[in-house]
Amino acid sequence: MRRFARTQKVEEAIYAFNVMAKYDLVPNLAAFNGLLSALCKAKNVRNAQEIFELRDRLSPMSKLLVFCLTGGGERPIFPSVIFGEMVDVGCSPDVVTYKIMVNVLCKAGRIGEALEVVKEMDSSGCKATLFIYSVLVHTYGVENRIEDAVDTFFYMEIVGIEDDVVVYNALIGAFCSVKKIKNVYRVLKDMDCKGVKPNSKTLNIVLNSLIDEEYTNEAFRFFRKMVKVCQPDADTYTVMINVFCKRNELNTALKMWKYMGLKEFFPSMHTFSVLIDGLYEGSNTSKACMLLEDMIEKGIPPPL
Repeated sequence: MRRFARTQKVEEAIYAFNVMAKYDLVPNLAAFNGLLSALCKAKNVRNAQEIFELRDRLSPMSKLLVFCLTGGGERPIFPSVIFGEMVDVGCSPDVVTYKIMVNVLCKAGRIGEALEVVKEMDSSGCKATLFIYSVLVHTYGVENRIEDAVDTFFYMEIVGIEDDVVVYNALIGAFCSVKKIKNVYRVLKDMDCKGVKPNSKTLNIVLNSLIDEEYTNEAFRFFRKMVKVCQPDADTYTVMINVFCKRNELNTALKMWKYMGLKEFFPSMHTFSVLIDGLYEGSNTSKACMLLEDMIEKGIPPPL
């Protein structure tokens, strides 16, 4: 049954579940959970909802409902309904359930409802986690609600939750979204004072923001400074190769490409494309063709 569901053979999976009774095999909670979990993980949430409606045969379990919540990100009405039913049948939500609800609602742009969930957590004596605050800060940033993002960050500190690089990255991303680079540097300084080390994601968020504003010189200075305290990843090298190509510093871009290989970062199609385009624009067509051949030999299809 799980095998059918995981390969998205939905009809076969549901048939296997229903046919159990024909052979005097009573569908138990484990079978029910297994089918729902597999369907949700395969993003077959609509079918999971149909199966879920058969749950009255079985005793409700919070684990079962959490499976549905996890798979319902693309259809947030479904987990909201389940969450309400979960409370109605006497299943007390735990911090994991609340975390899933906040994440699902924020991804759907329904931050008002997510905040109601957080308030309910407080009233039930369940403390919101660092992850939940990070999701809220990130969502406010996406919506350009920078004051709300900052207030949420400070409130998190007031209630005694210790900062980490994830929530700082969310705050940095929020400032970048409204082009407040000076505030970004203040946040980085605050991280340093508190001993929170930036990571490659921190580096990439700021670099992309600087490049979007065409501050390529500042991006290069920032890169040189930050590589002393955090390890770049493949995306970082791609961003910097793009910077050097835009500055028509193709030799430096090629050195960065070579250094990327020495660090054992395998270039993606995007990395290849950035350098090939840069070389072509810089009239180095022979080197661009060599890279294109290398990309194809590595089994990476060129972009359409």
